[in-house]
Amino acid sequence: MGDIYTLGIDVGSTASKCIILKNGEEIVAKSLVDVGAGTSGPQRAIENVLARAGMEEHDIDYTLATGYGRNSLMGLADKQMSELSCHARGAYFLFPQVHTVIDIGGQDVKVMRIENGAMTNFQMNDKCAAGTGRFLDVMARVLEVNVDELGELGAQSQKRVEISSTCTVFAESEVISQLANGTDRKDIIAGIHRSVAHRVTGLARRIGVQDQVVMTGGVAQNQGIVGALQDELGCKIQTSPLTQYNGALGASLFAYQIAKKKAAAKA
Repeated sequence: MGDIYTLGIDVGSTASKCIILKNGEEIVAKSLVDVGAGTSGPQRAIENVLARAGMEEHDIDYTLATGYGRNSLMGLADKQMSELSCHARGAYFLFPQVHTVIDIGGQDVKVMRIENGAMTNFQMNDKCAAGTGRFLDVMARVLEVNVDELGELGAQSQKRVEISSTCTVFAESEVISQLANGTDRKDIIAGIHRSVAHRVTGLARRIGVQDQVVMTGGVAQNQGIVGALQDELGCKIQTSPLTQYNGALGASLFAYQIAKKKAAAKA
């Protein structure tokens, strides 16, 4: 049996991510485009990852799509799969001892219980933007900073400021009031991070948090959120440089399982 190449595509609400794997182990190429479902993002992400791998579409043995906009890839992907399953699979590949996965995406928060790589329970908040990447985007805009600066700025906080509202609209008003009162932006940002952590912790405790805890999704790049979550949960949280690609990684791993079975059946 020759080499098997699989493509995993994670079409999120705010970004499109792709990973090509060789034989379910080696990452050949990856790509990320900062626009997601309903845009040209998924197609561009696919074109980018193929170009980086020096491959054509026909070189890929199996393609699996996941994420918020996975159904938009009906003609491009061989199969679609739930992002919960793919995030669980990706986290298990990166951290084989994982028991709890916290995924904060652009529009939702997912907390998953993992046993031997399979998801056994989950809680999800997809009805409200509070605690999501969208929430942080709104807060960054009000504070007139880039969202990727939040972690660094929050770490410089000298004074504890509480942002009590979990609703995005009310929290926005609260932040504006704090700014009007002359409160330091760095202290407000640290307060926002604690607010997000408190919201996510409430979700996590419904399924029970078990070591080892892994955080995935774009928000996991914000060390302020990771730190605030560690304080709230009272345990260490692991992250990977591939945090944003976790769903695409899981999709590519599932694609490999299917492609391997098909190849074995033909042999």
